Amino acid sequence: MTGLILALDVLDEEKALKIISKIDRWIDFVKVNYPLVLSAGVGVIGKLAKYKPVIADFKIADIPYTSSLIAKTAFENGAFAIICHGFVGSDTLKAVKDVAREYGGEVYVVTELSSPGGEEFLQKVSNSIAELAKEIGCDGLVAPGTRPERVKELRRIAEGLKIICPGVGAQGGRVESLKGLADYVIVGRSIYMAKDPEKEARRFYELLKG
Repeated sequence: MTGLILALDVLDEEKALKIISKIDRWIDFVKVNYPLVLSAGVGVIGKLAKYKPVIADFKIADIPYTSSLIAKTAFENGAFAIICHGFVGSDTLKAVKDVAREYGGEVYVVTELSSPGGEEFLQKVSNSIAELAKEIGCDGLVAPGTRPERVKELRRIAEGLKIICPGVGAQGGRVESLKGLADYVIVGRSIYMAKDPEKEARRFYELLKG
């Protein structure tokens, strides 16, 4: 295990596949969001999954029925895991978790965003979200890699859940400050926008292992 997740938010399928084919040895998972899926089509999940397991970062935030349909679509197209917002409440989280279990997949719950706006509203309830995710039996949390003190607190609250941290690299989060706190760090632009993505992916891998 490398401890590194690539957030692949490019808009072109060919570019996405080219990048992952060069750096797959340095990452454990690839995370896709709406930019790539909306531009390339949901089938891109299965194509990327030939290289590494795919986390569908759809940040599901709807009523249980609609949320379950989104989750089902992701898993049917080859996703290994889905990301769901926690503020939607227990009924939606349970619905998404039930779908994930049907496909042998995992569910990660957003506590608070890694951007500054995540402190405005979500942070006020993120501890409760972490407690709920653990109570329902979700697999992990998405915690802000830009705020290590929050990651530490969320880990304490939801002991036993895996924690994945976005915000490392372009947003200012640092690998060094997340060691021992995050199970995986998520890096996007710093890798896929680099002149040499493979070299940059290896650099992050070495920081994690150093």
